[in-house]
Amino acid sequence: MNARVRPRHRRRAPMRHWLRPFVSPQVFDFWAGRVNTLWTWERPLARVVGREAVSRDAVTLLLKPNRHWSGFTPGQHLNIGVEVDGARLTRSYSLSEPPRADGLLAVTIKRMPGGRVSPILCEQAALGSVVELGPAFGEMTLPASPSGPLLFLAGGSGITPLRAMLRDLAARGMPVPVTLLYWARQRDELCFVDELRALAASCSNLDVHFILTREAARADDERVGRIRSELLMETVPDIAARQVMACGPGGFVESARALLDGRVAGFRAEAFSLPEVPVGDEGEVELTLARSGRTLRAPRGKSLLEVLEAEGLRPKSGCRMGICNTCACGKSAGSVRHLPSGALVHENTQALKLCIHSAATDLSIDL
Repeated sequence: MNARVRPRHRRRAPMRHWLRPFVSPQVFDFWAGRVNTLWTWERPLARVVGREAVSRDAVTLLLKPNRHWSGFTPGQHLNIGVEVDGARLTRSYSLSEPPRADGLLAVTIKRMPGGRVSPILCEQAALGSVVELGPAFGEMTLPASPSGPLLFLAGGSGITPLRAMLRDLAARGMPVPVTLLYWARQRDELCFVDELRALAASCSNLDVHFILTREAARADDERVGRIRSELLMETVPDIAARQVMACGPGGFVESARALLDGRVAGFRAEAFSLPEVPVGDEGEVELTLARSGRTLRAPRGKSLLEVLEAEGLRPKSGCRMGICNTCACGKSAGSVRHLPSGALVHENTQALKLCIHSAATDLSIDL
């Protein structure tokens, strides 16, 4: 009689596969969290295990994720969820280091005046506290094999994804020439200054310049002034050959785009706030939430996300700058204004993003 041979490489199904008929993910999370705060059915969570002040108004948090975190590429962002006054709020932050050998995530957060989440993370997130994580997102990442000189333009906290990419390039031996121009209003708002200077001193292929808009220069690697053509050409003479990556406030990014897009070897950018685009719409329109049947009055020129939050509603949101798609929503009737560009959008086949669209006419959305 032949013995039955068990396949050698048969993979065992995860335990939750067997538990699914008997317990819901919500019940599992409730009880498992009382044993270990990071145990969940499938929700990515992370524990704060380190914090370091990196400027006058920014801190870097080290987060230990649970096994449901799916990883990231340097240059990407993630959404972090915290509870504020009984409601879960989500904001987007850049990962400021490439993937680490110890599996920890480094996220640098600037305290925003009037913000609801950043002050809590900067000032109140104690070691051991737990936050919710969203998947990494963002397309402004390095190619697997960079093939030409790079120019990084950072405005304020836009340095965070670029610092992660610089560390990644340094670990690869800085294979191409890189120039970093980093703007801030004042010197004490600059992050990672000592590290960036040390990196430039150790890498012949890296050139770093700090540019201040409200203080005088004191060091050889400091400049003064807002982003402008003369400063760019003087600091980076071969700028036409550069692949440019820019990150910062919306106005900074749009200025860089106007100066360089089409005049350099390539231009990619991400903004962490909307540029100030004048919108001529005035008055209010009727906003219908199709699924709930609720009707609201919505002021033109104000993002739909702000309108809904002002009414006490909490639609899903994340980056609040039109990148992560967390707040994407269907539209069945009406026209919206795309706030970053001021363009009108009439088609109902394309999902709108609550954070960067406003109602231009009476509107019905799938909420």
